[in-house]
Amino acid sequence: MEVSPLAGKSADPSMLVDVPRLITTYYAQTPDPSVAAQRVAFGTSGHRGSAFEGSFNEWHVLAIAQAICLYRRQKKIDGPLFAGIDTHALSVPALTSALEVFAANEVEVMISEGDEYTPTPVISHAILTYNRGRKAGLADGIVITPSHNPPEDGGFKYNPPNGGPADPEVTDWIEQKANQFLESGLRGVKRTPFEKALRASTTHRHDYLNAYVGDLGNVIDMDAIQGAKVKLGVDPLGGAAVHYWGPIAERYGLDLTVVNETVDPTFRFMTVDWDGQIRMDPSSPYAMQRLIDLKDRFELAFACDTDADRHGIVTRSAGLLPPNHYLAVAVHHLFAHRPKWRPEMAVGKTVVSSRMIDLVTQKLGRRLYEVPVGFKWFVDGLLDGSLGFGGEESAGASFVRLDGSVWTTDKDGIVPALLAAEILARTGRDPGDIYGELTREFGEPAYDRVEAPATPEQKTMLERLSSEQVRVKELAGEPIRAILTHAPGNGAPIGGLKVVADTGWFAARPSGTEDIYKIYGESFRGPDHLRRVLDEAQSIVDDALAVAPYSRPRQN
Repeated sequence: MEVSPLAGKSADPSMLVDVPRLITTYYAQTPDPSVAAQRVAFGTSGHRGSAFEGSFNEWHVLAIAQAICLYRRQKKIDGPLFAGIDTHALSVPALTSALEVFAANEVEVMISEGDEYTPTPVISHAILTYNRGRKAGLADGIVITPSHNPPEDGGFKYNPPNGGPADPEVTDWIEQKANQFLESGLRGVKRTPFEKALRASTTHRHDYLNAYVGDLGNVIDMDAIQGAKVKLGVDPLGGAAVHYWGPIAERYGLDLTVVNETVDPTFRFMTVDWDGQIRMDPSSPYAMQRLIDLKDRFELAFACDTDADRHGIVTRSAGLLPPNHYLAVAVHHLFAHRPKWRPEMAVGKTVVSSRMIDLVTQKLGRRLYEVPVGFKWFVDGLLDGSLGFGGEESAGASFVRLDGSVWTTDKDGIVPALLAAEILARTGRDPGDIYGELTREFGEPAYDRVEAPATPEQKTMLERLSSEQVRVKELAGEPIRAILTHAPGNGAPIGGLKVVADTGWFAARPSGTEDIYKIYGESFRGPDHLRRVLDEAQSIVDDALAVAPYSRPRQN
């Protein structure tokens, strides 16, 4: 890939977002719903955009909030709505706008004590805790966050009463209603002044931090971490978990140092990502450069992204672990050290995650549950206990409690980070060492993701491909064993295809936001064979789409 010369270096002051201008634009600019990029559009993690581009402004938030009120009324969801925000500059203004709508609609809203930032998994945890044992008066929630996106972005996610990311049927309904409000000039949107909304009888304060932190001992063996006196470092990357780590260390007696407690909406303390953008991605070695440089100060270090639903694990033995490596190690440890988990509990992974997870699962004698991309596919399994673990190659994961009951049904970056400390405490080896042991047993895979241009029409064609349209019989010199357009675990369409050979595979799927398609590939025969897999993958997709070859793909 073409790596920016700025990658891994401190952000130059000229790159920093102009926060006053951004917030002014949020309030002052009115989106044009006739422009596709300025409409409400829910992707896999809610609606995201930037005020500067007319894709995340006050009108969007007002329209989405009113649409959620209508959805709740239609579905008779009349318990509290748990609301959280991250540290992006647009998050506080967006919560202000949303609260004006919720109060006017007489929705019981739970906002954090002391206006504390609230991670995504903490909202999921609060919803599930409240709903436990209830059949009526159920709670749901929102998180105002664009995840690890650049500082100028904003985002708005909705979690229904199951605590997880809303499925497409829900988000499509909310999206359609919100766009109707935009088209009508917000006619039908109820709103009350912010000061009045804050004083409303339906607006309540909730101690999210202590409710979540106090429960961590039921999902992680905190006694083992304390007893082993593991020396830990954490970088919150200026995100919503920034004030959670101190109380975690204090409550459980951990030797944990927070290396940076700064909250600054410009994120000026970040090192720049591979493409020259400021991005709070804990799986990127460029964005994580500061913590990687500190790895020898600690036995183990970790980070979470801005809403704390993704993790990054830094070990002395291997530095920053690629997400696939750590997911395999987490599965290897959890299913061997959770005696109360039922034997039928499965391992959840997405179709684009490493085959190493399959091999570890097979060795453990567990069932593999392979689903399309998107954490929403794990929600029901985590909720009913049929899944012990669900993980994505993009460093999102969650798992059930020590007793096998549900913890969160949304991605939780905090508990996988603490699990890495448990692994070191209980085994005496860090996750990098353990992954090395797995490669000696199963082989060492090479994994990559690349991108190639595609028109909207070609993206639609790729989503609807059938296995019969793949006309080749071999992949990188090996017989093709399977051509999948539906996930083996739940039979859901993967929105593309996956081609599997003996030691390599690739998956191709269109981007939901850009005119590209993504090719994920893996080989257990090394980087040269992986390059061949990826090159042939592009040719196979081109041939299946019956189009002329595109330009060479670029790495993400």
